[in-house]
Amino acid sequence: MLSRLLKEHQAKQNERKELQERRRREAIAAATCLTEALVDHLNVGVAQAYINQRKLDNEVKTLQVQASQFAKQTAQWINMVENFNQALKEIGDVENWARSIEMDMRTIATALEYMHKGPVQPTSS
Repeated sequence: MLSRLLKEHQAKQNERKELQERRRREAIAAATCLTEALVDHLNVGVAQAYINQRKLDNEVKTLQVQASQFAKQTAQWINMVENFNQALKEIGDVENWARSIEMDMRTIATALEYMHKGPVQPTSS
């Protein structure tokens, strides 16, 4: 009878060990699945961040090219405006020069007229 109790006890012990081993394997499998799911979830976020970063890098490059082109175009506009202002100043200088010459020519013409008519003779009244 003692022997039978010992065998029953050992059989129950073996069943408990098998049950515990099976539960341990199930727990490990569940933990592995959970870990994989978490890693996959994180990888999706990381992959999306990487894609967004690549898009941003491309946009930055495009923006840099456009900014460079805009700077060149702006420099050309500034140069054109400066040239236009200089031309306007030169036109103003020519206009002033022409007025000065005109005044000189009128003075000379008046002097020549005066010289040609001779001295003004007094009229007797």
